[in-house]
Amino acid sequence: MPRTLVDKLWDQHAILTREDGETLIWIDRHFVHEGSHHAFAKLKSRGARVARPDLTFGVADHYVPTRGRAGPIPDEGVRRMVEQLTENTGLHGVHLFGLDDPRQGIVHVVGPEQGLTLPGLTVVCGDSHTSTHGAFGALAFGIGASEVAHVLTTQTLWQRKPKRMRISVEGPLTPGVGAKDIALTWIARLGADGAQGHAIEYAGSAVRALSMEGRLTLCNLSIEGGGRCGMVAPDETTLAYLRGRPYAPAGEAFERAAGDWLALAGDADAAFDREVSFRGDEIAPTVTWGTNPGDALPIDAAVPDPERIADPGRAAHARDALAYMDLRPGQPLTGIRIDRVFIGSCTNARIEDLRAAAAVLAGRTARVPGLVSPGSSLVKRQAEEEGLDRIFVEAGLDWVESGCSMCVGMNGDLLKPGERSASTTNRNFKGRQGPGSRTHLMSPAMAAAAAVAGHLADARPMLAGRL
Repeated sequence: MPRTLVDKLWDQHAILTREDGETLIWIDRHFVHEGSHHAFAKLKSRGARVARPDLTFGVADHYVPTRGRAGPIPDEGVRRMVEQLTENTGLHGVHLFGLDDPRQGIVHVVGPEQGLTLPGLTVVCGDSHTSTHGAFGALAFGIGASEVAHVLTTQTLWQRKPKRMRISVEGPLTPGVGAKDIALTWIARLGADGAQGHAIEYAGSAVRALSMEGRLTLCNLSIEGGGRCGMVAPDETTLAYLRGRPYAPAGEAFERAAGDWLALAGDADAAFDREVSFRGDEIAPTVTWGTNPGDALPIDAAVPDPERIADPGRAAHARDALAYMDLRPGQPLTGIRIDRVFIGSCTNARIEDLRAAAAVLAGRTARVPGLVSPGSSLVKRQAEEEGLDRIFVEAGLDWVESGCSMCVGMNGDLLKPGERSASTTNRNFKGRQGPGSRTHLMSPAMAAAAAVAGHLADARPMLAGRL
């Protein structure tokens, strides 16, 4: 029968299926980080070993500080977690991209840039945004602590096959609009649970026109719309990105693999359980106003009025969100003042993202303080070679080391209670960036525009003549 991309990947990795519908699948890449210490503790209690240390990779990213790395980590709890990661990976022979490694960074940035993430692989990690790796045509998803232990000991995982969903975007995007805007638009349109239980395949000319960085952003946010994972079928853009990556095949092996990777594209007449389509020209620069990524609107819109929302549940959510965010119905989004800007995270901290923010900030001064944390140490070095760091610093923003930073708010980079941020991250629930914090999600260019304006603003006029 005709098969979609997810069908092909599932069939290639299925070992057996139980009567209850759960399938045991083989895992090709397993990433672990500081938070994986619970799973390693389970192995220790059982006297077990990591089954395939050659397919397992450690990355220090979630809790690591982005400042003052020359000396010991001041926070004792964080220091111990980083030490445990070093000890556990060393004990089991797992390669670690640690704080002393020049390739260290956020796991979902390091995997792709090192060529560890390849088309056709299954990729898991104890982090929900593992869906990012699906940009290469990989079946990638986050798993829980007990599942991390299962993969460590067996290199397999029990899973129920997700339903299949295709989101197509046809036609060119307008200048100043990108992958973050596509993602926030479809999540707002379908809801934060609109893709629940589905593996999303992104398609259409606008998706094909995205760089790998853009596709990584798009797949990263799949989980925020309820998807189990997101993916883009491999094409020439994928191959161009992977050539020469340290862990990718080389020479003739790469060319042979490339043929197999291109064959992963879904069959033309394959059926999906759900299909949704958008036009590229209907997507505008988009920001969130509430407390989940589905609370998003084009920047030229106004804060919604709960009294005009027919669905009682959604109306109640809107009232609660507006109360927490301290916003009033009908207030123009461009009138929302901010206290701080954050540019970083596994969603938007790659070199293309930093270039987009720098294009807005060059020669301008930020009216509010902010933090720029590159996605990896290699991205940081490249940005510095291109002079992007000087643009950020001269604009008045802090340029720091790589890590999850203010996205997760558990590494010293925090908003103060009541502070409002323009953020390039992926989640905006209550307290995400610190107790009492208020987060507005947007693209790097839009976050930079907010920094310059001191309030939410449309980046397009500031990008005029700079793209």
